[in-house]
Amino acid sequence: MNTKEQYANGQIVSSLAGNVKTYYFKTGIVKAKGPLLNDAMHGKWLFYHENGMLWQVGNFTLNLKHGSWIRYDNMGKIVYEATFHEGKEVSKRIFS
Repeated sequence: MNTKEQYANGQIVSSLAGNVKTYYFKTGIVKAKGPLLNDAMHGKWLFYHENGMLWQVGNFTLNLKHGSWIRYDNMGKIVYEATFHEGKEVSKRIFS
């Protein structure tokens, strides 16, 4: 993700509280949030649309997608569910 400390408007790009990293859109709305282990995404992460609605939720193991992932449209409807193993997609179900 972005390594800048601030957007042009002064909004911070990210913050760290303990081992939980939070990334922000330039509007200040949370973009992504989850735990780190040795500076790697590790555990359950939540990602958001710019309107603040949940976009996707899933687990990482040292920066690799691992386990169940669910993606939502910007109105909160499930778009797809997928399962990953060590960064590789092993199954996917698309909703219409």
